Amino acid sequence: MSKSLLGFTLAVTVLLFASSGNAQEQQGRRRSQAVPGKEQPHPPQVDAEAPDFELKNLKQEVVSLQKLTEQGPVVILVLRGWPGYQCPICNRQVGEFLSRKAEFRNAGASVVMIYPGPADLLADHAKEFQGAKEFPENFHYVTDPDYVFTNAWGLRWEAPRETAYPSTFVIGKDRQVKFGLTSTSHGGRASAASVLKELEKLK
Repeated sequence: MSKSLLGFTLAVTVLLFASSGNAQEQQGRRRSQAVPGKEQPHPPQVDAEAPDFELKNLKQEVVSLQKLTEQGPVVILVLRGWPGYQCPICNRQVGEFLSRKAEFRNAGASVVMIYPGPADLLADHAKEFQGAKEFPENFHYVTDPDYVFTNAWGLRWEAPRETAYPSTFVIGKDRQVKFGLTSTSHGGRASAASVLKELEKLK
C-alpha cells in the first residue's frame, strides 16, 4: 500500500472514530436531559405548615414527620428514586449528607431521605440504591410507593423516566417549613453545607 493511500485510510478511520464518539456523547447527553413535566412543582412554601406523612423504611418501620419534629428539626431529601434506573446525582447527594452525619447529629436534626417510584419492586430498587451505605440512627431512608407523599407535597414529575422533582426541606419543631429548594432539573440541589447553615439559624 502506498504512503498516500495509507495516510488517507488512517485519516478516514480517525474521522469515523471521532464521529462515533461524538454521536455516543450526544446520545448520553440526551438520556440525561430532564424532560419538562406536565405541571410545575408546587411544594409547601416557607412559613407554611408541612403536611404530615407516614412512610416506611426498608424494615417496614413507620417514620412519621409529626413524631420526628417533636424531637427536633427535620431535614427532608426527596430523591428521584426509581425512574427506571438508579440516579447517580442522588447517589452523590446522599453520600455527601452521610459524610457530614456527625454535624447533623450535633444540630439535633433528623434526616429523612425519600425514595419514590412505582410500588412494584420499589423496595428491591431501594435496597439496591442503598448498597453498602450505612444510615445512622437519626437518618431515615424510606420509600414512597406510587407517589403518595410526592403527590401530597406537589412534587410529582409527570414525564417519561421521571418520578419526583428533587427537593430539600428543613422543617422546624413547630412543623413549619423553614427552608425549601426544589429543582426542575436533575441537578441544582441543596448541599449539605447549605442545609447545615439553615439548621444553625434555628438555634
